[in-house]
Amino acid sequence: MTGGVLVVEHPLVRHRLVALRDETTESATFRQLVHEISTFVAYEALQDLATEQVSVRTPVGVATCTKVAETVLLVPILRAGLGMVPAIQELLPYTEVAHVGLRRDEVTLRSEVYLDRLPRDLTGRRVVVCDPMLATGGSLAQVCDLVVSRGASEVQALCLIASMPGIERFRQSHPELPVACAVVDPELNGNGFIVPGLGDAGDRLFGPPS
Repeated sequence: MTGGVLVVEHPLVRHRLVALRDETTESATFRQLVHEISTFVAYEALQDLATEQVSVRTPVGVATCTKVAETVLLVPILRAGLGMVPAIQELLPYTEVAHVGLRRDEVTLRSEVYLDRLPRDLTGRRVVVCDPMLATGGSLAQVCDLVVSRGASEVQALCLIASMPGIERFRQSHPELPVACAVVDPELNGNGFIVPGLGDAGDRLFGPPS
């Protein structure tokens, strides 16, 4: 963890990033890789989940065990964020999902909210914002603005690939919020895409928009 950014550098994650970046990787394989890498990133990022002690009877005695004791609200930024949700739901025992949709102006690179399914009151809640590509940082910051304004007690961002400019931009708005990702790339191109990145995550997950 450096500067509030956790980069999951496990060899198994790096191995999967090879095919994730490869432009020849087909959509079905790409979706599976997003699923697998999301699991690794969430596993590392959510080590501080609230827990409680319980007793269970085994075939030969009684064991004192620890179980998760909180429900995490997952907030995927549409549409690419949807690709991360199934993996995190499989990993966590208790989750809810609230979608936020942003539409980006390809000229100004600014986004506007077109769908907001967040609960009005998030007081005391842990919220995990899912955005595979932390590119310019504007979309992630905008959604975290919404979440924080509604009282969430803990907010985390889970990504697959982040850019250095995106992290710097996000830190300007939310210096205290932790970010976890699989890799940090150095730059953006003129269209706001991460370089070398992997292209458009939404298109590679679900196909280009009609």
